[in-house]
Amino acid sequence: MSTQRTVVVHRDPAVLAAAVAARLVTALVDAQAHGRVPSLVVPGGGIGIASLEALRDSPARAAVEWPRLDVWWGDERFVPADDPQRNELQARRALLDHVEVDPQRVHPMAALGGPDGDDVDAAAARYAAELAAAAPGSALVPPFDVLMLGMGPEGHTASIFPESPAAYDERPVLGVHGCPKPPPTRITLGFTAIRSAQDVWMVVAGEQKAAAVALALSGAGPVQVPAAGAVGRRQTLWLLDEAAASRLPRDLRRL
Repeated sequence: MSTQRTVVVHRDPAVLAAAVAARLVTALVDAQAHGRVPSLVVPGGGIGIASLEALRDSPARAAVEWPRLDVWWGDERFVPADDPQRNELQARRALLDHVEVDPQRVHPMAALGGPDGDDVDAAAARYAAELAAAAPGSALVPPFDVLMLGMGPEGHTASIFPESPAAYDERPVLGVHGCPKPPPTRITLGFTAIRSAQDVWMVVAGEQKAAAVALALSGAGPVQVPAAGAVGRRQTLWLLDEAAASRLPRDLRRL
């Protein structure tokens, strides 16, 4: 696991989303050129979904062999499958419904009323089993090529909130109860799964998140600022707009 973080700052959210889309095309095409089926964890949140929309609208998306791509989620609201709050639904509308992904390679987290009914812990265990089945050897999760995450104003990432039980939990997938941001019940990858990724991309926009960005990049711990605990084995990128980076020292920014 590499604790080195690279910070890249873009002018505004639109430029950030386009840059993330371009970077994602390059990562997926490079993996496929080496004969691999890349594994991607797609994000929720405003700028994460905007990045998927930018990829949908980019002519460069044709370079990706979409049937040769495994798609996973970092977290999900445990609400009915047709609820517009679902990260799955947003990602499908933003990108996945517009490209030729293999349905067998798209792995959404369970919805409320799905095979596990209203038991979010059973749904989390089901997702953990699905990840383990796709992992090599005795690994708990696949070696995600790119795991994309967002961050909340208080520093949460996926559905791991500051000082929450999920911040201490070593399981790869967790049911979250009593989440401080609605809806209160969710499923999330834990740090064990997040830190298995080759590359972790933290995509953040907005001045309201600048204080948490500065804390995460100045040595805060993952319990205080969970986003600080999201690190990749090979690379950790913080992809920011100017507003989100506004409280960082100049020497931390790459423009």
